[in-house]
Amino acid sequence: MFYAGIDWADQKHDALVLDEVGHKLGSLRVTHTPEGLAKLDAWLRGLVGEQNQEQVACIIETTHGLLIAFLLEHGWAVYPVNPRTVDRKRAASGAKTDAIDAYLLAKTGRADFADLHRLTPDSEKIAELKALTRDQGSLIQMQTRLVNQLTACLKDYYPVALHLFAKLQQKSTLLFLQTYPTPQKAMGASREQIARTLKEAGHTRAEATAAKIFETLHQPHLYAASVTTRTKSRLLLALVAQLLPLIEQIAAYDEEIERLF
Repeated sequence: MFYAGIDWADQKHDALVLDEVGHKLGSLRVTHTPEGLAKLDAWLRGLVGEQNQEQVACIIETTHGLLIAFLLEHGWAVYPVNPRTVDRKRAASGAKTDAIDAYLLAKTGRADFADLHRLTPDSEKIAELKALTRDQGSLIQMQTRLVNQLTACLKDYYPVALHLFAKLQQKSTLLFLQTYPTPQKAMGASREQIARTLKEAGHTRAEATAAKIFETLHQPHLYAASVTTRTKSRLLLALVAQLLPLIEQIAAYDEEIERLF
């Protein structure tokens, strides 16, 4: 048997594999993205051998979510453990890192395997979940393409916008760009007007963020030719008009996937 401890998180996952006698075979950190999970799948297969997939127990502190759905869809045996079990071992070790947690999960699986139960969700739910996750994956790919186009567009005439927000694919960013599609319009806005736009988007720190945006906008910047600004701002508005409903639909898929579990 092989014991793959997987410490999951919202943005990344740490995995560590022990063999039957407790020797560490390898460890890996992947992002919580389609590419990251595909890397995890390929790494596990390469580590234990394709023919030994049924001999791998994936030990994890959850019974639901996209990571679980991915593992099940790709044929991995999932054995959930109670988080309190690992908490006790973590406290005894006196250390806390994601890599150590992955090791403790693998160690728990090896020591207590006879007491663990393999996760076998309802087949109808799994079928629906597979369809939903595949469809959501297609929407996320669409979003990525649009965000890449929007990034390239902004670089051509409005590069300061790329420094105003942590990411483009969020409502506050998109509504700001829709309201102020050129750097000239953004510079003409007051702190209060910017804050109002952010509040309409549901931004939780609208006033503080508006102040930072205002300050950044009024620093020296390079400006594109007027014809470039006119044409690229039109493209920006077209891309934003596609991204706004798309991010809402992706969020709606998240809610439906969560509901299934």
